[in-house]
Amino acid sequence: MAKNSPERSCLGCRDVKAKQDLLRFVMAPDGCLVLDILSKLPGRGAYTCLKRSCLEAALKRNQFSRVFKTPVIVSDRHVFAENVVERLKDRVASYIALANKAGKVISGSDMVVEAVKRKNVGLVIIADDVSNEIGHKIEHIAVRESIPCYRALSRDMFGALLGKGLRSAVAVQNGDFVAVVIKEIDRFRNFSEEGAHE
Repeated sequence: MAKNSPERSCLGCRDVKAKQDLLRFVMAPDGCLVLDILSKLPGRGAYTCLKRSCLEAALKRNQFSRVFKTPVIVSDRHVFAENVVERLKDRVASYIALANKAGKVISGSDMVVEAVKRKNVGLVIIADDVSNEIGHKIEHIAVRESIPCYRALSRDMFGALLGKGLRSAVAVQNGDFVAVVIKEIDRFRNFSEEGAHE
């Protein structure tokens, strides 16, 4: 953390963290609570950790209404939290799509395995609905080659992002996209309270 990095308290657990390590929420003109995923929306911000439990705790205790000093509209805290999950997942997908447009994505289990063996990639992402046999095979090879490996998204989503059929895995080639995609996957998985693959 930078020495002068601004800090804020999580409304769920009260831990103090750097702003960039928290989720920012604002109140829309109609009184609805809105996730400010880019931390650029105008107005006062309220923050929670990147944990679903922290957001739901803050909502349950009406902490957002306290911060904004007016009633905040959230129809259902569980539905709201699920919408945040989807927004974070969409961020992962959007960066994979950008990397693909830049020609930095390899897809399909066999192609990914070959690329990993050649050490031509900096990140492997396995669909979370792939068979155990295929998933474990790719994970084993990625770990052996010391390449970060995660499970996220689905075979359908990979296919849609790449304009192809079902894809069991994708790999991001070495370059600037690797760190960005890893950051977004970590944010998504941390909020979903799932453990990342090391």
